[in-house]
Amino acid sequence: MKDPKNTPLLLGIAVAMGIAIGTFFNFNKGRGLSFPKAERSEKIEKLLHYIDREYLDTINTDVLLDEVITEIVGGLDPHSVYFSKETLLANQENLQGNFEGIGVQFLMHKDSLVVTHVLNGGPSERAGILPGDRILIAGKDTLCDRGLSSREIVKILKGPAKTQVNLTVFRREASELLAFVMERGKVAIQSVEVAYLLTPDLGYVKIDRFALKTAAEFRSKLKRLKAQGAKNLVLDLRQNSGGFIHTATQVADAFLEKGSLLVFTKNNRGNREDFFAQEKGLFQDAEVYVLIDEGSASASEIVAGALQDHDKGIIVGRRSFGKGLVQQEMPLGDGSAVRLTVAAYFTPTGRSIQKPYRTSDPLSYAEDYEQRMARGEFLFQDSIPVTDSLRFTTPKGKIVYGGGGIVPDIFVPLDTTAYLPTKYLKDLVSFSFEYADRHRKTLKKMGPEAFVLRFDKDKTLLKKYLKYSHLQVDLETQKQDLLSDYLKALVARQVFGEVAFYQVRQQNDQMLSKVLELEQDRFGQ
Repeated sequence: MKDPKNTPLLLGIAVAMGIAIGTFFNFNKGRGLSFPKAERSEKIEKLLHYIDREYLDTINTDVLLDEVITEIVGGLDPHSVYFSKETLLANQENLQGNFEGIGVQFLMHKDSLVVTHVLNGGPSERAGILPGDRILIAGKDTLCDRGLSSREIVKILKGPAKTQVNLTVFRREASELLAFVMERGKVAIQSVEVAYLLTPDLGYVKIDRFALKTAAEFRSKLKRLKAQGAKNLVLDLRQNSGGFIHTATQVADAFLEKGSLLVFTKNNRGNREDFFAQEKGLFQDAEVYVLIDEGSASASEIVAGALQDHDKGIIVGRRSFGKGLVQQEMPLGDGSAVRLTVAAYFTPTGRSIQKPYRTSDPLSYAEDYEQRMARGEFLFQDSIPVTDSLRFTTPKGKIVYGGGGIVPDIFVPLDTTAYLPTKYLKDLVSFSFEYADRHRKTLKKMGPEAFVLRFDKDKTLLKKYLKYSHLQVDLETQKQDLLSDYLKALVARQVFGEVAFYQVRQQNDQMLSKVLELEQDRFGQ
């Protein structure tokens, strides 16, 4: 929370910077950036200098400037954002698809760092670190029994590539502590980690975000699924908030003919840029089911919109988020950056799917989810608002709408019965880890397929969890099933990885059930 006594000061600087911001990032037809007149930047510099030297109270002008820039950029539109140099790196790592470190995912369990997943191709995998290992010491830093936060742990483990770190590790099966000497390196962050066959000829791929390497990961997964016999595909974009526009077009390219318009953008001068399919799609002749929901945004909507507008495949789920704006990252010279909205994008038929944000109520955009819920949109298809003036027609005559998200071809309501109160969930991660860690060898021998089909049919694990978490409650049968399935999925993740987690969770997935119904109808089964 901001100090109230600084509010007038913040507003004053905001006004001064607001005057300059109009020319701070001036893009001219490929000629790059032109910066403001020297006197404007000097004015801001002098003001901060006076505050440093003369202001009555002690003010950290670096923090103050960050707050002011955040307010200014945040007031432009909902998707322009300022990144301090501390937050920029983490954001860039997520989209670039790699970071420099030792390559593990972990949780803090009873004040010990426990490895839950060893990232493929990273230094830890090469060194022989295993899931379940406790890293006790890294270099000169003791990591256990110190109350360290996850952020503090990450700072210790991450570091520039080719720097060395010595680890002391406790492993349950070992008679003594293990010593590892490893060199930090670049570690890939996968954005397409889950891909498998739902049926002998129906593949499933989940894309978490549209990062720099997503398209290459996606093509690799598609080729593997085709080799395994997949003829059609489920593309899961639920809760995918987006990423790079060129990555979205490369993914959509897999399903459309070469030369098909995928999306186009327009900037503030009306300049248009078109994006076309560059090659014959790997799944061009297949049926594709695209799963979307209220969390599918930006690049996800580009893919869904391109396929829908070309009458390709079936969009299944609920209306998407409604983000039709394009941002560009621009450095500010000190390690910080702004991500400014520089264009709007349109689907091939000409639809803008950006929901309104310039209203008198600044909270209306942020509270859109609650408003959708209140009017019943997540439960009833006829509660989805459409505007006749934003009506478009696809080449095959299908009616589609702009003005706020992609409306699915097949509506699937939100499963309100899948809600579990927080009290049932608070100890799930710790319990599932402890169980998996104690039974890892036995479960590994069972194998992922047998685990998914047969493990814990009598809900013994659920009874143990209720005792572990001291929950003295009588759960109704449906809630018991939900909690039991979630426990099983978390154990599957600890032992077998993400694919097994999703295979367990998706046994009761209503959208996937609808897809399987559609597949059966297509083949008259």
